[in-house]
Formats: sequence, structure tokens, C-alpha cells
Amino acid sequence: MVAIHTSAPALTLRAGRDAIAHLREHGLQPEHVDIIPGAAGGPKALGIIGLDRAIFGDFLPRAPRPRTLIGASIGSWRFAAITRSADPVAGLHKLAEIYTRQRYDGSESPAQISDQCALMLSELIGDGDAHILGHSDYRLAIVVVRSRGLMAREDSWGLGAGLAALIGSNLFSRQASGLFMERGLVYSADHALPLHELNDFTTHHIPLDASNLRSALLASAAIPMVLAGVTDLAGAPQGVYRDGGLLDYHLDLPYRSEGIVLYPHFTDRVIPGWFDKPLRWRNGDPQKLSRTLLVSPSTEFLQALPNGKLPDRRDFKQFLNDDTAREASWRKAMAESERLGDEFLELVETGRWEERLKPVNS
Repeated sequence: MVAIHTSAPALTLRAGRDAIAHLREHGLQPEHVDIIPGAAGGPKALGIIGLDRAIFGDFLPRAPRPRTLIGASIGSWRFAAITRSADPVAGLHKLAEIYTRQRYDGSESPAQISDQCALMLSELIGDGDAHILGHSDYRLAIVVVRSRGLMAREDSWGLGAGLAALIGSNLFSRQASGLFMERGLVYSADHALPLHELNDFTTHHIPLDASNLRSALLASAAIPMVLAGVTDLAGAPQGVYRDGGLLDYHLDLPYRSEGIVLYPHFTDRVIPGWFDKPLRWRNGDPQKLSRTLLVSPSTEFLQALPNGKLPDRRDFKQFLNDDTAREASWRKAMAESERLGDEFLELVETGRWEERLKPVNS
């Protein structure tokens, strides 16, 4: 039996129109979940690891079925950790340990950080490539971007100029991002991706296999100016591939779901692209998210965490000379995240969704 909490809710629940109607009629049943998105967000993933453990270690295994896991950046790494073996909770624990013990002194070049990330990925996956690619229940889709123009440069001046132009043009139109990036979706050719037609940006459909799994995961996390771009993505058009979150930060995609798109997320807002973060008027499309249930930490939960927030990349600078303090802060957030998982399972058992649901991106 799941413990009942009487303190302020740890979770915020937002849902699209069709998801609200579905939940009112059926409740949240694991057999109805067919798609799980995983957003970009770096260390924020550690702050919801308890929610991931509950969903992938308890809830979804109650009704095994084929499901699509579509992730950008750390989202794709979370899903690789979950599918690398038959034990998703062990995979999540391994990812958290590898990620938390990173060490940087601020002098590393993007190439050096990329090399370290490749070693982290190798440690995370081990010999689990075939398990990821052939998982009986989960089909992995990895989101990357193919750089255009100056965004394909690696020198700080050229790439910096490309980023400045991208940021400036994006202020006026999200569609202008297409001048600098193209979307890449890396997934198994054996299974159709459950998305309606994509007509917003040039999109490359790249077959996922053993030759490009690790390169795609590295590319999906390759933040410009932080990590080097990936140029050896087998099966893809020639180019420089980078962090999928640049274009699809929170995966505001036209999901083709027959049930529920269950979205464990860092925030209760769906932001289309990385550079849309400060643009409060630019949010995800309610039509695309109509079957989505967004589950995220509440304001009250965040306020109780160290520094009043989830772990994030700024912590590497804040604790630059004190990794022990950073690790302690992150481990505290991870421990607290068990409340998120407990409350999620409590809601599944009690069915008390309706009184908590709010419209997505309202």
C-alpha cells in the first residue's frame, strides 16, 4: 500500500483536452500509456529520478506493451539508462551516479568535455546496446539537430556568431530557427514513429541501429560551445549534429496517441525550443499536446529543495571549487524526489486526478 501524504502536493498535473476527458472516464491505467517524452534539461533529470523510478519501475511494468520513448539530450540518456537492461531502476541509479560524480575545473575544451561524456556513456550502457535496440516494451527515438551555416562551425568566433544570429532571429519567429538547424529523428526503421506529419522544420528520419546508437546519444546532448558537435552519425546526411533540445527543448511534437502521452517533466510548462525559455508568450501547441498528461514538481516541492530548485548546469559554476557540496545538494534533491514517485503512485491508486488537473500551458 502506498503511503498517503497530507502535506502540500509534491506534483503539479496538467493535461490536454483529450487527456482530461480520458482520465475522467478511465483514470490513469498503464495499458493506456503509449508514448513517453523526455525533455532536455541536463542535471534537472536527477531531480525527478524518484518519479522516473515509480513510472518505469512500478507503474508501466504492470501492463507491458510496446511504447515509444522519445527524448532529447538528457531525455534520451534517461531512456537509454532505462532500456539498457531488464532493470530500469538500476539503470536510472547508474545514470545518477555517473552524472553526479562529474568533475570540471573550468579549463576544459568542448572536445575534452565530449571525450568525458563518451566515457560516461560507455560506462552507462556497458554491453547493453542490443538490449536498448531490441527492447520488447520500449522503442527509443533520439532527437538531434543538424547544424546549418555558422552553427556548423566549431571555432568560438564562428559558432558564437551563429548562436547570436539564431537567438536574435528566434525573437521574431520560431520558424527562423530553420535557417540554422534541421531536426533529426533517430529511431528504428522497423517501427513507425507515432507522430503526425511534421511540417514545421526540415526533418531527417534516420534509422537507429548498432552503428549509430552511441553517436546519436552523444549528438543529442552536444550543447554548442560546451561539447563538440558529432560528425560521424551513420545513416544521416553529412553534417554537424548537436543537442536536440536546441530545436525541440520540451518536445512540442504532434503526437499520434491512441491513449495517453505520459510526460514526467521538470516544469509545468512546455517550451518549444531552447531559446524560447525567456519568451513567456511562446508555449507548446495545445492541439499537439491534447492527449498529454504532464506530471511535474510543484512550486511547494521545489521551494523545499537545496537552493529552492532542481539541480541544473549552473551548479557546476556555483560549486566550481567544491564538488563535495554540489554532490550533497544533488543527492538531497534526488532523495526528496522519492516523494514525487510516491505521490504519483498514490494518485494512480486513489484515482484522484480530476480535482488536481489543470489545462496544459494555461
